[in-house]
Amino acid sequence: MTSTDQQPFLSVRDLKVHFSTEDGIVKAVDGLSFDLAKGQTLGIVGESGSGKSVTNLAILGLHDRKRTSLDGEILLDGKELLTAGERELEKLRGNKMAMIFQDALASLSPYHTVGRQIAETYRKHTGASKQEARARAVEMLRRVGIPQPDVRVDDYPHQFSGGMRQRAMIAMALVCDPELLIADEPTTALDVTVQAQIMDLLKDLQQEFGTSIIFITHDLGVIADIADDVLVMYGGRCVERGTKKEVLRTPRHPYTWGLLGSMPSLDHPVDVPLNPIPGSPPSLLNPPTGCRFHPRCAFPEKVAGGLCATERPLLDVVDGRGSACHLTPEQRADLLADLAGSRQN
Repeated sequence: MTSTDQQPFLSVRDLKVHFSTEDGIVKAVDGLSFDLAKGQTLGIVGESGSGKSVTNLAILGLHDRKRTSLDGEILLDGKELLTAGERELEKLRGNKMAMIFQDALASLSPYHTVGRQIAETYRKHTGASKQEARARAVEMLRRVGIPQPDVRVDDYPHQFSGGMRQRAMIAMALVCDPELLIADEPTTALDVTVQAQIMDLLKDLQQEFGTSIIFITHDLGVIADIADDVLVMYGGRCVERGTKKEVLRTPRHPYTWGLLGSMPSLDHPVDVPLNPIPGSPPSLLNPPTGCRFHPRCAFPEKVAGGLCATERPLLDVVDGRGSACHLTPEQRADLLADLAGSRQN
């Protein structure tokens, strides 16, 4: 997803994250590859259980390695992360890379002020004094739009609104100027007005700091607002990737068609029904053979020889654009035109 003459800042190659359980091996991520350029935003989209968060916890080195099998390669600015030790990863977390979690109230300690939590993060990575760290916390709260930051720095998380807590989490994540920011559905629990404010804030801060962002969501509307490139995940694998314009305007995979078809749109009449994807996401303990989406797909009979149920489709990527589907380009074009026509009627 980066240009051929630009070295990716983050490179993930054939990542596998498998968990050992009493019931068997959970293949949460099963052969995932992507790149992220400096200062760009990659949107990772998919249903719950598709492997989005598991992927990014692997990047941060937050999996329990005693219970987790990690394979593949993760290079952050040329540094291999999967083989890095815990002490080395601790230095990178917060300093080189940071994460904004979905539930700010659960992520912030209720026993310490917001300012202290931001300041302690800064002190750990910079060795700053308490006074310097407090001043930095006030500065970051101001940057993320908290009113009266010199006063609110001494408030506890429960004294902040949901939107303000999320802003405080962003301040904590950015306090050491990380080069990679992972945002794990940071706006899901917020109302649409606050959600828009948080999105604008992230874009403004990205311009200011030049941060690379991975934005995890199940909402393609959010992707349309913030992402440069899009990675669509299903069943622990990537099924489609490309620029935001390519994926949203000319999607190639039936799963992406399903995601788009289940979204309301201002461009269509209000009485046009939405078309949810039938069935449920696959069990990653015993995933379907072949294409993992084929039990829910409406078009497997279009593919000769029953390949959808028996053979894993390859993710053929050319210039950052690709999809993992056995349908031919001609079949995809015809089916997509039919779907667009039925959506408008």
